[in-house]
Amino acid sequence: MTLNTHLAAEIQPLILDIVKEQTCYSESDLLLDQAMEEGLGIDSIILASIVDEMQPLFAFENKLNTASFNTIADLINCCKDVAITEKGQQKLASLGMNIGAQPVLKDTNQLVTADTSISSQTMRDFVADGNPDLFSKVRKFNDFYASHEKTGDFWYGMPLSSKCENRAIIFDAYQNKEREFLMFASNNYLGLANEPRVVNAISDAVKQYGATNTGCRLIGGTNHLHLELEERLARFKGREACIVFPSGYSANLGTISALMGPKDTIITDVYNHMSIQDGCKLSGAKKRIYKHNDMASLEEVLKNCSDNDGGKLIVADGVFSMHGNIVKLPEMVRLARKYQARILIDDAHSTGILGATGSGTAEHFNLKHEVDLELGTMSKTLAGMGGFVCGDKEVIDYLRFYANSYVFAATIPAHVAAGLIQCIDIMETQPQRLENLWSNVNYLHSALRECGFDTGDSESAIIPIVIGDEKRTMELGHHVRQMGMFCQTVVFPGVAVGDARLRISVLSQHTKEDLDQAIEILIKAAKEVGLPGFNS
Repeated sequence: MTLNTHLAAEIQPLILDIVKEQTCYSESDLLLDQAMEEGLGIDSIILASIVDEMQPLFAFENKLNTASFNTIADLINCCKDVAITEKGQQKLASLGMNIGAQPVLKDTNQLVTADTSISSQTMRDFVADGNPDLFSKVRKFNDFYASHEKTGDFWYGMPLSSKCENRAIIFDAYQNKEREFLMFASNNYLGLANEPRVVNAISDAVKQYGATNTGCRLIGGTNHLHLELEERLARFKGREACIVFPSGYSANLGTISALMGPKDTIITDVYNHMSIQDGCKLSGAKKRIYKHNDMASLEEVLKNCSDNDGGKLIVADGVFSMHGNIVKLPEMVRLARKYQARILIDDAHSTGILGATGSGTAEHFNLKHEVDLELGTMSKTLAGMGGFVCGDKEVIDYLRFYANSYVFAATIPAHVAAGLIQCIDIMETQPQRLENLWSNVNYLHSALRECGFDTGDSESAIIPIVIGDEKRTMELGHHVRQMGMFCQTVVFPGVAVGDARLRISVLSQHTKEDLDQAIEILIKAAKEVGLPGFNS
């Protein structure tokens, strides 16, 4: 691409230096025309840091944001006709550059900027601010947080004082009292967390084996229940072997960083869970991002890295946690074979939900043994703690010695393993739980769409109500809670800025009365906040 003016070429070294500093890429890796997320693998957090570092260097008429550009060439064009501040000139000088004819603003307060009041800010504004005082962003966020907490918008962390079932008693900090809520923010999809057999198994095991094993699995931390749990999970998934990690997050971190290195390439969906993104960073491998669930984009990325040294791993959520849609696994398997890549599917929100027996995404598509690694968490449907990876025995044995988050971390307690084994037993012998879950999902999803709510491409027990605007989403979430429905209000970094939403989790325990009451609350709240399509 030929940039439009000589000024663009003159500021290019400055912008490339910022991008290199934030991404740790060499300049040869930074192709100007390649999409920064899908092609170069620069995630939204790093993009926000790049924008924050550039902000004081240029006299932008309106505040620069990550939606303004897609490639580095776009970013340069955003800056090519903009005055450079004194700080920008100093940065250029440090790179041996000088733009004599370019107007310089000595005081960045001269800039006409976008509204920076608390009401216009989002969580992304506090990721990084380039200030030498490390805690400057902390103080700014504190003002933002206090303001939203005062109005009741930030409800995060409200404590339960009951079991987490279809209804729960929660302390409402805004009303300063305990209240009963319809619970639509739980991952206890099949109701196993409160099943008496599970609770009794945990109680019996803690009496027999104590509170914890006080050690990692390789040195003094393995109980026979851990081995039984791994065998049961492998059988449930239809795989040769299984390894259990302290958490689902550590399973992604440990597995990806153990298998991948600087010569390898990870190809990851832009909406993958943060544990996958962090595993990519920790591995040191090249990361390439493809557009969400877009198999044409995936193939384009695979083509572009087909000549790379090392191995290739495609990683995706089975069910995307904030969107509720399912990965397009059949086409992904076809592309993996074509371009000689391996596949890792994170079944955190698929295990116990997808497939005839609830074993997950591969079963859902009748693609057992076509996925190299099936990863999951045990803190959702399985109603315990920990994470796991199932696959070929030789791969699992390798992870036991090279996955640092397994080798150097304490394992889950034996009594937790006992409860998880009971959960698998119940799932295998009570298929009606899964049937009831899907009956509830289909009923609520259809009703919400008929009412006019935007539920995106949801195909699972996670049903989003997509709003977009963060302020309005916060208001809607506040009204919903005040009327007694507890669901998640998701903003950055849970989703990208401009993609804010309510996130509803459906449980097998929900009654028709619960579902109808939730629909009534959502409609009333939508009218009160003036959501488009709903008359006040």
